Amino acid sequence: MTTPKQSDPFSAFLASQALWEGGGLGELSLQDLGEIQLLLRGQSVIDWHRLAMTSEEDVRRLLALNCIDLEDAKDRERLADLRQQAARYIVEVLKLRLDEAIADKLPWVQLPLVASGKASAQQRMACMLLKVMHIIYHLDARELATTLAISDNDIFSQVEESVTRMFDELRTAGVPVVEFSWSRKTKESQITKLLLKRETSAARVFDRLRFRLIVRNAADLVPTLRILLHRCIPFNYIVPGQTVNTLIDLDSLKVLQQEGFDTEEGGATPVSNEFSGKGFRLLNFVADLPVRVESLMPAEALAENGNHVVFVTAEFQIMDKGTAEANEQGENSHTQYKHRQHQHVRVRLLREPRGKPGG
Repeated sequence: MTTPKQSDPFSAFLASQALWEGGGLGELSLQDLGEIQLLLRGQSVIDWHRLAMTSEEDVRRLLALNCIDLEDAKDRERLADLRQQAARYIVEVLKLRLDEAIADKLPWVQLPLVASGKASAQQRMACMLLKVMHIIYHLDARELATTLAISDNDIFSQVEESVTRMFDELRTAGVPVVEFSWSRKTKESQITKLLLKRETSAARVFDRLRFRLIVRNAADLVPTLRILLHRCIPFNYIVPGQTVNTLIDLDSLKVLQQEGFDTEEGGATPVSNEFSGKGFRLLNFVADLPVRVESLMPAEALAENGNHVVFVTAEFQIMDKGTAEANEQGENSHTQYKHRQHQHVRVRLLREPRGKPGG
């Protein structure tokens, strides 16, 4: 099947259409399988030993998801700087050898392809360099967010506009989306969540921005994940340890996985929410979404800073229609869920010091 050009606004859907028409997973590439498994297990890309990209188009797609355009001179300069910083860290701090071609000479678009090749010294070096670049890029984006006078509201609006536009396009094109909605966690809900947690840091509230997606059938779940990972969610910034998956059987993906794609089996998957009903089922994961903020930056800040990307943490809830309907019955309902949360907060706040009556 001919792969659509990246400029095609429906490129991910057209590439994935055979997943529905063929009634299964046969069109999933090895890279697709790895990305979906990472998401479902709540893994970190830092634990990967190999990519599985096969073309420069794959590389450009991943860069675009990370808000990097190889046609943009400033973005190319940014990549060169990230590469230089990462190489310096590996050589000077870790005292590890780094081949000159990997560190500096090889065209950047070739690096992920080398990291996707057969095991070799260069393949391992390319993986190592990409991992360190990944961390530096994230740190720089976090730092930029703390120095710019940009409100969360402005940044959230950009993410919401981008994601909703994508789903409008896909729904129009016939993707089996039954319901799509988004919301921002109210201040009251944030207070409740922090009162429930042992850690009371606001930084640990991952779902301030939430997207909820319901598809027609359970068989549509994996193809939909592929579209999300092709169109709006960079797999490398799935937040590790925050996936709850009670919908998709990982064994159904393992049988399709070819030998040679080396990932860790584990994953710090959290325990399901203790306040959900016993029969509540869903796929829930968290991702850091990169957002270009040139239009929101003052001219002087834009001129001084080579970085113009910040990250927004968003939660995604995905399920099929039958599961969504079952989740609203009896103890699984949202009303009962909130009641159990509020009851727990009341108990925690009213608890007297230990040793006193009623404590």
